[in-house]
Amino acid sequence: METFIKIAQFLLSLSLLIVLHEWGHYFFARLFKTRVNKFYLFFDFLFPIPTVLNFALFKKKKGDTEFGIGWFPLGGYVQIDGMMDETQDAEKLKAPPQPWEFRSKKAWQRLLIMMGGIIVNVLVAFVIYAGILFVWGEKKINNASLKNGIAIGDTLMHQFGFKNGDKIVSVNGEAIQYFDDVAKKVLIGGKDVVVERNGVNVNFALPQDVLGQLSTKKLDKKGLINMRMPNIVGDIDNEKFKKESNAYKAGVLPNDKIVKIDTAIVNYWDDIATYTSALKDSATVALTVNRDNKELVYNVQLNKDKKLGLAYLDFDSLEKKGWLTMYKKDYGFFESFPAGVKKTFQKLGEYIDQFKLIFSPSTGAYKGMGGFASMTQAFGNTWDWQYFWGLTAFFSVALAFMNFLPIPMLDGGYILFTLFEIITGKKVPDKFLEKQI
Repeated sequence: METFIKIAQFLLSLSLLIVLHEWGHYFFARLFKTRVNKFYLFFDFLFPIPTVLNFALFKKKKGDTEFGIGWFPLGGYVQIDGMMDETQDAEKLKAPPQPWEFRSKKAWQRLLIMMGGIIVNVLVAFVIYAGILFVWGEKKINNASLKNGIAIGDTLMHQFGFKNGDKIVSVNGEAIQYFDDVAKKVLIGGKDVVVERNGVNVNFALPQDVLGQLSTKKLDKKGLINMRMPNIVGDIDNEKFKKESNAYKAGVLPNDKIVKIDTAIVNYWDDIATYTSALKDSATVALTVNRDNKELVYNVQLNKDKKLGLAYLDFDSLEKKGWLTMYKKDYGFFESFPAGVKKTFQKLGEYIDQFKLIFSPSTGAYKGMGGFASMTQAFGNTWDWQYFWGLTAFFSVALAFMNFLPIPMLDGGYILFTLFEIITGKKVPDKFLEKQI
């Protein structure tokens, strides 16, 4: 079920972004009276060979344009009449350009048509981020307020020098204000780390190929760097989850404090994870909890992931109990739009920083380059609309950036040639363009 939810979120996000990206091209093409032959979500051929397996799941002609859904679930396209691409008839392009064709338009018009998808992707990110801020506001955990420091979810992070209970003070000499930024600062260009450990500042250097090592290792599902959570059972507004949870069925209740698992003393949730990771799948443990100053013991069978099936305390509850403090800000309707613009460019900067690492072999970041499978894994196991829209906005930013790169067959390749024409006054020959597709 979790895999299905991930795939469903990915397909919805991808389909939305593709349709809007292609609509950007369509909008500017129609604005300049350019004929658009096709507008498709997914490909109606075996990409990238336009003459193989040509059929659509759905298609409808409206005016000059055939709108449809292809069978090959990868991307999508608009076929703009007279544009040099893999879907056009090369013989047709040898004829003189017609007034409705792309190649007959002025260079600045062709530039806007090709940039239409990028422009729309940026605008989509603006709107989504503004919507997120308006509906949910902004919440960030103050890093210095973490009472118990961090919990390390993967053995590789231990090898790098981190320990459970560390409080991260700075990365590369820059103080970390919000816990939400910790993983990003460490993984993207992190070199020198200072942590507070048992009241003393400890310095250590990260290897240059942190991303490379992480990308070639099967990472633990517990994550890399987490907030260290107190051993108190949280509540969850999900009856299905409670019915399927062996711990809840055994009698464990929200706000119970877990003090022992079998004979092992428990102070934090990571103590539980450390203990259960050494057990067999579906093992049964004796869970001792403190409830109203009374100790109660429940026999709980672990699930297939060696978990108890219990929830943490939510952040608001943790704040009330003094385990952390949070920065909170609500946004009005008009206030959310400039904040959405700011967040879009912030995410664009972060993506560019990540992208640059790919071209630095010493970082090993190129090893972690993934396709649709890795994008699917980025979505949550449950349908969380705030997380879904946040990830969709980020993918929209990434799609805009990738299409701006001067890569043949992508928008950026055409943009480069058109800019060359505008600057020099010389049009790139069609024969040269034909070789690039």
